[in-house]
This record gives sequence, C-alpha cells and structure tokens, in this order.
Amino acid sequence: MSVEAITLGCRLNFAESETLKRSAPADADWILVNSCAVTNEAVRQTRQAIRRAKRDRPDARVIVTGCAAELDPQSFSTMPEVDEVRTGHTAGPALASAGLLHKVKSFVAVQTGCDHSCTFCSIWQARGPSRSVPFEEVRRAVALEIDRGAQEIVLTGVDVTDYEGGLGTLCQRLLAAEPRLQRLRLSSLDSVEMDEALLELIASEPRLMPHFHLSLQAGDDMVLKRMKRRHNRAQAVRTVERIKAARPDATIGADLIAGFPTETEDMALNTLKLLDDCDVIAGHIFPFSPRPNTPAARMPQVEREIVKARAARLREAAAVRRAGWLEALVGSRQRMLVEAPGKGHTDAFAPVRLDGAARGEVHDVRISGVSTGELIAVPA
Repeated sequence: MSVEAITLGCRLNFAESETLKRSAPADADWILVNSCAVTNEAVRQTRQAIRRAKRDRPDARVIVTGCAAELDPQSFSTMPEVDEVRTGHTAGPALASAGLLHKVKSFVAVQTGCDHSCTFCSIWQARGPSRSVPFEEVRRAVALEIDRGAQEIVLTGVDVTDYEGGLGTLCQRLLAAEPRLQRLRLSSLDSVEMDEALLELIASEPRLMPHFHLSLQAGDDMVLKRMKRRHNRAQAVRTVERIKAARPDATIGADLIAGFPTETEDMALNTLKLLDDCDVIAGHIFPFSPRPNTPAARMPQVEREIVKARAARLREAAAVRRAGWLEALVGSRQRMLVEAPGKGHTDAFAPVRLDGAARGEVHDVRISGVSTGELIAVPA
C-alpha cells in the first residue's frame, strides 16, 4: 500500500498535496492528483496525468482534487480512471498546509482564495474569497517543518500579499518567534499590496532571501486596466525601484501574459520593455489562455499565432537577460543552499552547482563559471 501525490501547478498545490498525503490512512493505496486550472494547457495536462497514473497503477484509487476539479467536477468524475473527486476549496477556514521538497525546502500555505477577480483568471472562482491562516497556526506549521528538516521556508498562497494584518507583519512576527528560521522566502507577490512593513524587512533582515517574484502580468496601462489589475506600469517600476533601494542585491522575477485580448503590437512592446525597466531576471511567460466564464474570454481575441509569437519573443528576451545576469555573477562570492547532492540555489535564487556538496548544507562559494544556465561554484 502507498500514497502517491501528483501535483500540477503552483507551490500552494504542492503544500496541499503533501498535507493530504500525510493525512491518508495507513492502509491507503491512493494516487492523489492535485489539478491546476490556471490555463487550458494546465487542465489538459491534469487529464493526461490522471490517465498515465491509472495506466501505471491500475489497482490504485485515483482521487482528483484542486482548482480544475473545483471548477468542473462533473467532467472529471466521468473519466473512467477517476474513483473520487474531492472539492471544497471555496469554503471554510484556510489551513496551514505544508510540503517538504527534496527534504530541504518547505512550502507553507498562509493564505488561500482571492478577492480581486482579474478578468483573465478563474482561480478566484475555484478558491473562493481570500482567507488567512491565523499566526499561531503558521508558527506551528513552520516549527513542524523545521523539525522535519526544512532548511528554508517559503510562504505561499493564492494572493499571499493579501494576508490579513499584512504580509510584512506576519514575516516580522514569524522571524521573531522562530529563531531557528534562518532562510525565509516569499512566493509570488502582488506589487500593489506590498506593505511598508515588508519593505522595511527587505531592508533590514538578512534571513529574508533577496529574490522577489512579482505578479506583474503586463507592461501596458490599457492592458492592465482591461485585466482589472490594480496597478499601472509606473507603479510596478516604482515598486522594483523601492525593493532595489532597500536591498541592492535583490533580484526580480515576474509573471507576464502575452497576447491578452485587444493587445496591439505597441501594447505588447510595452510589456517587452518592462523586462528591462523592472530588471527582470526570471520571467514566467504565459501565452494568453481564454478560461471559461471569465470576462477576458468574451473580449476580442488576438490570433493564436500572434499570441504564440509574442510569447516566444518575451521568452527569448527574458532568457537573454537571465543569461547576462548569470554571467555577471562569475567571480563573485555567494551563499548557497544545497537542495540535491551538488546542486542548489544562491540566496538570490540563481541555480548553482558545487561538486561534492551534501543535501541540506549551506556553503559560501565563489562562482567560477556558467554552464547550461547554471552557475559553477568552488569553495570560497
């Protein structure tokens, strides 16, 4: 008997999958498929994962949960490979789910749901309104993950910057309450919700890792308005400037959507220029995907070939910027957490290899070169 978790999508899904896996009965023979609904492709991949899982373990009970199942439970329940569909994300208190990756890094959910209903997004329908995990529950979950061996904690959620009472305050209290917590990271942040306490922490707390991934989505004001985002281009740039002023070694990642409905070439170029203006070194580029029952799906669509071309152009530009950033690190001293034998990430989230390093170790290293998108390190 065994329980296998197959997770599609975000870090929050991963934390929830691992929590479900740990809570399964001792005699369970399950495959838990935690679905994603952020794009049509994610839903397709979920269905593929279900079919593959049942083929590989035909006697196991296949249980499907997650956002895609929440939005369309009937279509998953009619799949012959599926034994059970579990829903319920939209109601009840938020739970402090947690999942340990590679026995080193743990993702801890502090919030779920979203109150903002961006026009391209269906996740707020799947997850319901924003709900925050009480501080004591977060503290308890983090302490348990450290007990289990976590060297780094990543706080995650659907809209983590909407944490009740402020994300910065949560981080300050957590770092004060748990001195064993030496490496704290944050998952995707909504720039307009970053509070003053968080910016103060960025400036003053070395235990907060200096990589910040922002949910920017576009670099054109009209597109942002039609997306129903709550920031404009200038505000996004200003947020990055404030982060960099507070922490000069900070690095910036960003989610960006290519080919949003009504997007013209000039609008697309404004998003392309945002890579430079926000010094993005880790771009997550998504071609627009019209999700059912969303306002953006009813807007005039950009031709699919143009969407694909604009996404490819954004990815290429992001890759060039990332390669330049990695090359600029050659010769520098960095600190790295080893997440797998000989491999890990620097504090600023650059992938790095140090031959002979054991999982869970933290090393000060000197960067001697770059190979296939990965820093090569030697002991400092």
